[in-house]
Amino acid sequence: MDFLNILVEKMYDYAEAHSEMPSPVLQALERETHLKTLRPRMLSGAAQGRFLSFLSKLISPRRILEIGTFTGYATICLAEGLAADGLIYTIEADEELEYLIQKFVKSAELEQKVKICIGNALKVIPDLNEMFDIVFIDAGKRDYALYFDLVIDKVRSGGIIIADNVLWSGKVTTDPAQHDKDTQFLDKFNKKLHQDPRVETLLLPLRDGLMIARKR
Repeated sequence: MDFLNILVEKMYDYAEAHSEMPSPVLQALERETHLKTLRPRMLSGAAQGRFLSFLSKLISPRRILEIGTFTGYATICLAEGLAADGLIYTIEADEELEYLIQKFVKSAELEQKVKICIGNALKVIPDLNEMFDIVFIDAGKRDYALYFDLVIDKVRSGGIIIADNVLWSGKVTTDPAQHDKDTQFLDKFNKKLHQDPRVETLLLPLRDGLMIARKR
């Protein structure tokens, strides 16, 4: 590991050490995700989780849509800021993860605020008759643009759409001729949102990159 990577890692460690700690439920969820899933790196983690929670608390949303639940870490973080009558719809394609999601949603005492939808998000989203304050996209990278097109009219003016992994380990910054398929799709997605007059965008280099689009 070169000096720059060591410095960046130390900066992230320092930032986490001086940020609010995740709840015991989230710490337990992170441990169990590493024990029982094949790709635990898909979990949002402490720094990103605290950011999502902080943002949700600032907005106090009534309705949130999450596309890609995995084991529910980001779900719980986003739900921490829900209004008293708030609800988060979370869509997960892998039915084998449902038991973990349900277990920790219950542990966090959020059963009445989290609606778990198991299925293909491209089929689930059109049937959701809601206006959302926050949409968090963290599912199949090649479908990001399709998810955006499906949700944009379901987001209120002033609402935000957040997409995870948009830097793709820095691959989007490399020579386009060398991009693999996922990198190509993410690069096109970033450009699509940046050029869309319906939203204003901010790409944060937090963890693997968060694209934040605020609907005008």
